[in-house]
Amino acid sequence: MATLTKKQKTLNEKLDAEKLYTFDEALSTLREHKAKFDETVEVAMNLGVDPRHADQMVRGMVALPSGTGKDVKVAVFAKGDNAEKALAAGADKVGAEDLMEDMQAGNLDYDRVIATPDMMGVVGRLGKVLGPKGLMPNPKLGTVTPNVEQAVKDAKGGQVEFRVEKQGIIHSGLGKLSFKDEDLKTNFKAFTDAIVKAKPSGAKGKYVKKVTLTSSMGPGLKIDLSEVEGA
Repeated sequence: MATLTKKQKTLNEKLDAEKLYTFDEALSTLREHKAKFDETVEVAMNLGVDPRHADQMVRGMVALPSGTGKDVKVAVFAKGDNAEKALAAGADKVGAEDLMEDMQAGNLDYDRVIATPDMMGVVGRLGKVLGPKGLMPNPKLGTVTPNVEQAVKDAKGGQVEFRVEKQGIIHSGLGKLSFKDEDLKTNFKAFTDAIVKAKPSGAKGKYVKKVTLTSSMGPGLKIDLSEVEGA
């Protein structure tokens, strides 16, 4: 999560820091203190894992049924029919060696990079460029696939990637505060379910330790773990 603003600190001081909220109560509180712009609603989960160990890494993709409210920029490495299918599905940029050169020149304004398996020889040369930004296509995440058409549609339609940080925290946007309550709740359930299902083999003790709901400018509110199925 980002550094707290002055407004967030003031709100956090007013609210009971130890109170456990249901999802509905937390969302209602965020709406009461909303900013003048359409904020993003975010969830953070503190997990009982140490991602420095390979058998405790939590990473994957999840489709948020109500979408994210965000315009996702997608680049695709493909040729021929696959390139045409990717463009038809809504990809922002499609190419091969030309796209590689464009990225090497510093043009990396993308949220997702997808590649067909036959293009990995080209994409592999971008490891040092895409890796640090978390954009390197990966077959385990479905971003190296022969079905680029579906991968682009998924990316544009609300699929988000999750990856635990070294402190054991995983977080994601769930949509905009202007979304209906039930749409945000559906996304919250889809995301938390995916994290619970992704529990790694090496995780010991309590897996989901804490769940917090917040918005771009709002307070961080602790969610009662009974709201998270399987936690």
